[in-house]
Amino acid sequence: MLSMRKCFLIACVLLIISLLSGCGVKTRSETFLREDIELGYVRQVAVLPFENHSKDDYAAARAQDYTITQGLAMGLFDIVDKGLVDSVIKEEAIEPGTPLDMPTIKRLGQRLNVQAFLLGAVDYAEEGRRGNYAFPEFSLTLRLIDVGTGTVLWQASGYGSGYSVWGRLFGLAPRDIFQVGLGTIEEMLETLPAGASD
Repeated sequence: MLSMRKCFLIACVLLIISLLSGCGVKTRSETFLREDIELGYVRQVAVLPFENHSKDDYAAARAQDYTITQGLAMGLFDIVDKGLVDSVIKEEAIEPGTPLDMPTIKRLGQRLNVQAFLLGAVDYAEEGRRGNYAFPEFSLTLRLIDVGTGTVLWQASGYGSGYSVWGRLFGLAPRDIFQVGLGTIEEMLETLPAGASD
């Protein structure tokens, strides 16, 4: 029979493990990947300005920056500099977040020398509450579009939350919007095929 001290030690270890596992960013996502196309031809991508459907005026710009950062960190594609993308969009007199027609997609693709665009829309970026415990919540959709055909090659919708049961119970600080945003986008981008940049 286990001694009382061993039982206490095991209980402490299990509590610590459960505390650590409950402190991460909680994410969910759903993904579409076109099966009839290999993504190996997509070498260079431009991340266009995101649409913003949230109440946070800066959510779309943050999500675009997080997506560029994660895309570069994961080595998925070569990504065109954001400043160059913004400059070309301004020269073309395209209002950020507006739908693009096929001639515009082709023209932007040629000007930026890319095979695909990564587009995004932030659906929700607000503070959630459970009792007096506040935490960030973040929801967005990303899609990879072929510049030659306008075809959706890949699309993912994801949700992330800084909520933690243990954080709420023990007064631990929740993950901030940066951690939630990066974690959500990382999970979504991980659904792109591993050989996409090969």
